[in-house]
Amino acid sequence: MSFFLPTDMEHRPVAVIGAGTLGRRIALMFATRGGVVRIYDKSGPAGDAARSYVERNVAEVAARVEGGTPGRVEVTDDLARALAGAWLAIEAVPERLDLKKSVFADLDAGAEPDAILASNSSSYPTGQFIDRVAHPERVVNMHFYMPPVQNAIDLMSDGHTDPAVLALLKEELPRYGVFPFEARKESTGFIFNRIWAAIKRESLTVVAEGVSTPQDVDRMWQINTGTPAGPFRMMDRVGLDVVLDIEEHYATERHGLPAGPRELLKSYVDAGHLGVKTGRGFYDDYSANA
Repeated sequence: MSFFLPTDMEHRPVAVIGAGTLGRRIALMFATRGGVVRIYDKSGPAGDAARSYVERNVAEVAARVEGGTPGRVEVTDDLARALAGAWLAIEAVPERLDLKKSVFADLDAGAEPDAILASNSSSYPTGQFIDRVAHPERVVNMHFYMPPVQNAIDLMSDGHTDPAVLALLKEELPRYGVFPFEARKESTGFIFNRIWAAIKRESLTVVAEGVSTPQDVDRMWQINTGTPAGPFRMMDRVGLDVVLDIEEHYATERHGLPAGPRELLKSYVDAGHLGVKTGRGFYDDYSANA
């Protein structure tokens, strides 16, 4: 069966695959139009935390979205249930290529025939994990940053994506308070993330070399840029395990990157200090699972 664009989207759910730090934030944004968002995760505690996060924040965030109204979130450990009727399925699982290939094979087999399949991967182009996908024309990178505060999105073709899919997403996504920008050729790290990666890596290098501390780097960043959080606080929010996975991937593609940043991150990850989600990272003033 050939792929065709989804219709009646206002009355159909969105499925988010993964209840982690970004999965729950993505679900929050798609719950701002009064509809249903389903979060799939095999971990009951992760699913419960994601539901609580959305329910706690959706009224406030929906009030900031033009025409917004709080929607409903459902959590399930049954992938078929999560995908039933969904017009859009967004993968938000850890940054491991083998895992993403497996997830997209399952999504392609189980999603509705007209569903768009999107990846929130922060460093892998979708073209690298569609070898078991029968309809690559419906697959797209849809990379979120840190909603509901950082609401830009990278869109990027997998090399086979139907241009009409990209056009539809550019039209529809702003209705949920998120704003898409298309990477017009394949780019590891897309647009903003490539710029951010350089800042992040040099910040880590300064600390790894003993030149400064995470707190001083962040404070200087705040003073000089006027932004509320510096690079280390932002990495804590993403999760240092996720940041390390991304840096490892960049290192395999771009030979000669310094090892110091990855070694510094690994020391925190090995100690179980992953940032906000564990209550401690570069900073230790978090409540776990915030």
